[in-house]
Amino acid sequence: MASTANLRSRRSAGQLHALAGVEREIRAQDSQSRRKYLREFSRAFRSYSSLLDSQQLRNALFAADVVLIGDYHALPGAQRYAASLLEQRALAGDRPVVLGVETIFARDQHILDDWWRREIDEAELRQRIRFDLDWGYDWAPFYELLTAARDHGEGLYGLDCMPRENLRKIGARDRHAAAKVAEIRQRHPNAAIFVLFGESHLAPGHLPRALQKEMPETKTLTVLQNIDALYWHAAGESVDKVEAVQVCDGVLCVFNATPLEKYESYRLFLDQWSRCDTGPDFAPTIYNLIDSLAAFLEINRYSPHNGTQPKFLVDLLPEVHGNSSDAVLRRLLSRKGVGEQQIETMLARVEERGCAYLPQVNAFYVREFQMMHATEDAARFLHHACRGLPLRRSGQGIDGGREREAALAGDDFYRRVVESAVAYFGSRVLYPSRPAVDCEGAPGVSRAACERAASQAGGDADKFESLARDFGYRLGSQIYDFYLAGKVKPAGVRRLFLARLDEPGLARKVCTAVIARVRAASRASRD
Repeated sequence: MASTANLRSRRSAGQLHALAGVEREIRAQDSQSRRKYLREFSRAFRSYSSLLDSQQLRNALFAADVVLIGDYHALPGAQRYAASLLEQRALAGDRPVVLGVETIFARDQHILDDWWRREIDEAELRQRIRFDLDWGYDWAPFYELLTAARDHGEGLYGLDCMPRENLRKIGARDRHAAAKVAEIRQRHPNAAIFVLFGESHLAPGHLPRALQKEMPETKTLTVLQNIDALYWHAAGESVDKVEAVQVCDGVLCVFNATPLEKYESYRLFLDQWSRCDTGPDFAPTIYNLIDSLAAFLEINRYSPHNGTQPKFLVDLLPEVHGNSSDAVLRRLLSRKGVGEQQIETMLARVEERGCAYLPQVNAFYVREFQMMHATEDAARFLHHACRGLPLRRSGQGIDGGREREAALAGDDFYRRVVESAVAYFGSRVLYPSRPAVDCEGAPGVSRAACERAASQAGGDADKFESLARDFGYRLGSQIYDFYLAGKVKPAGVRRLFLARLDEPGLARKVCTAVIARVRAASRASRD
């Protein structure tokens, strides 16, 4: 019989020759493989302890509480194998099954929930989670996995957060995903949880370590797929086909594709992406504005706790729709109780300003990028997000009728004044070229003036919006001026973003307190 070395050489020679050219082309287009995080993964799994047969693989799967499955995104068989494991586990019937995926941002959970309840179809799901723009791999095998989870499982969750393209933040993504899996365990205490995540995240010091910190008593199984070093090692075994190997305690690797198959599939995607010719994608620009303002305010986007920071701000990021999404946006607003006339009014506003942030559905609509208005709406979003997206949470509509009349009562005028103030301030921080507010002939910013404006608004919705916006802009302009003079710190403005204005009486209290501080600072500057 041929030696192990000879078997390995003969089984691998042709594939290694073919791989050389593919790998050269991949390295020329993708330099990420040299990053420390990816090197840690490639060094982690160099050998295995034993071969596994089908029954041993099944026993390991059934003994685990959480199953981490490594995904080679460009290989459709990787997603289909995950679907087969989930179905196999669910059909046993001894415990429910839940799936979490890296592909979908946790911020888009509400979209996934709509699809789970069959309120939206496959096409709308694909568009709204920005699958082709943000992910770009094959849709069909991933959708088969989602369908398997809906048909056989008890729950389906998005686990990832931004930024995907920045490997310096990849550790934060691991910690975020681990926290999300811990939340899933709380919601589904008896379920077997399956997690499909990029293979590089499954090195022992990456996602598994973060998960161990979050859930120290949980029995976790890591299922790798087609790891190169293990594949070449297994090529020397005397059996014709190695199905799986035990790498170490709690880690195994299955073989359902060759290295050449993996890298050819990735090379094809690189080629496809390089020839992509689509219209403008406004989402990265909007997210960058939000991220920049959050950094200025020293807001931790990954904070797991409420308090001086919003909880997991990365999960609250809005959907961003462009010109081609009119029909989708109309459906979204209609489901939230927005009337046709109000939708037309909103579209007219977009026509005038180029974009609009819609807090009821936590979405941006962008027709034309205009920096002044985009920065204001980015700040408006951040203000809503720091408060936990209260309008989306309450499901409050924005058209006429009793809900609108109720919104005009009580604290709402003061709430809108504060929102306009922070929106204006944020826009000046991001876009200092924005013209200053013309206050000539306007009443001074005072508590009495604000109360007069609130009483003048009455039940006239247009007048209400105009007065609250104008008063808020003037207040925000003064805050910005004091910031430039060094009399207001970003931390002080952050507290204003985080103020819980939806509690009864608090919006008026916060608004009048800000006015008092602005007036005191004005008097001090004149002395």
